[in-house]
Amino acid sequence: MNGVNNTVSKQKNSVNYPWYSLVSSKDGLSQGDFIFNSPILEPNYDLDEKKILADYSEYNVIIMSQSCDLINKKLNNVLVCPYWQLEEIEEQYPWFKSNKNKEKLRRGDQPNYHLLNECHLEEYEFSHIVVDFRDVYSVPFSYATEYSQSQKKRLRLLSPYIEHLAQAFARFFMRVGLPIDIDPFV
Repeated sequence: MNGVNNTVSKQKNSVNYPWYSLVSSKDGLSQGDFIFNSPILEPNYDLDEKKILADYSEYNVIIMSQSCDLINKKLNNVLVCPYWQLEEIEEQYPWFKSNKNKEKLRRGDQPNYHLLNECHLEEYEFSHIVVDFRDVYSVPFSYATEYSQSQKKRLRLLSPYIEHLAQAFARFFMRVGLPIDIDPFV
């Protein structure tokens, strides 16, 4: 009986506080929008030839730039981070397979990653998603807009989960390593 109540409670919370919505591909870009198979140029360089080159990759990404900057077109480039479904990243990094480490991820104890909940919207169903803050890419604003409009609909992370993601992103970048820490009290 207790397990049933927990399940019902989880379902009610998901309805009262949904994580995702679908928006028209014609809607303007917003922080927390998902772009599937986004083309990304990854710069590399040849010091001997004094050339900057680029590798082409495609990633599923989530927009990290602030919505107000996107809406007011105050950016030339949009910041995005890649993400993977939890099962995909478990295959690449076995560390994620243990429930203990998944719990660390859920609690936010792994600052270079952020866990997002499952999605149950029709045609957009997926398991938990892991956003990777270690690789941040910049995509030209006009290109991100045009490319995202080529998708039928766009998945959008909702508030307060957008703010939670943005806060985790900020914590990752504001980390400070002290040369000498205070000794533990225990």
